[in-house]
Amino acid sequence: MIKWTMSCLLLISTSAFSSQGKDFVYGENKFEGYIVLPKGAEKADKKFPALLMIHNWMGVSAEVKKQADRFADLGYVVFAGDIYGKGVRPKDGAEAGKLAGTYKGNRSLFRERLNLALSILKNHEKVEAGQLAALGYCFGGTGVIELARSGAELKSVISFHGGLDSPNPSDGKNIKAQVIAHHGAIDPFVKAEDLAAFEKEMKDHSVKYQVISYEGAVHSFTDQGAGGDIKKGAAYDKKADTQSFAWTKAHLKEIFGK
Repeated sequence: MIKWTMSCLLLISTSAFSSQGKDFVYGENKFEGYIVLPKGAEKADKKFPALLMIHNWMGVSAEVKKQADRFADLGYVVFAGDIYGKGVRPKDGAEAGKLAGTYKGNRSLFRERLNLALSILKNHEKVEAGQLAALGYCFGGTGVIELARSGAELKSVISFHGGLDSPNPSDGKNIKAQVIAHHGAIDPFVKAEDLAAFEKEMKDHSVKYQVISYEGAVHSFTDQGAGGDIKKGAAYDKKADTQSFAWTKAHLKEIFGK
């Protein structure tokens, strides 16, 4: 563990995408994600590495779109997939908790929807074959690890303050990607035994992984909307946000070789 001490496949019409981020309906009109291309990508005579982004428990929200834009500015095609379904957007934390719990309790359904979103991204005309990674926040951080456990062909999966439980440790044998977990060192929602089980799963199956722990950070440390009160268990942490983004930027450059 690294510890920071600084406090069914839908054929899509690619002409529907633009170089500006926009909502995108897929999966026989059942899901609504968000796609954003690097600046000038539509006119460029080349393809780009791509990132699948999985939302937090609030669904494909303004926060998720902000993060997608942030990574597209680095030169990646970014697709924020929709796990909940078109029009299914929780109004508050209580509703979000129930929705997220549905998929955490049904990992097969979770993986099915994760892989559907990945297939959409993979088939985009501006995506370079084989140059794919996935990242997610909170619920989405749990999701990208599940995507890896499903055997998805990805270079890396990157979890930001995601759940690190290991409900089916034997699924670690399916992982082909590197697994990166950016973790708040005092996140009360990730139990010590879950972190230990996650690391054991990775080691038992010889998965290349890293847990990067941010001192003083709790859950949701990348989300400015979470406020600043760590006593609530979820709060924004500027240092952890800045450091985890910088680390991920360097990591993506390394794995994509560009």
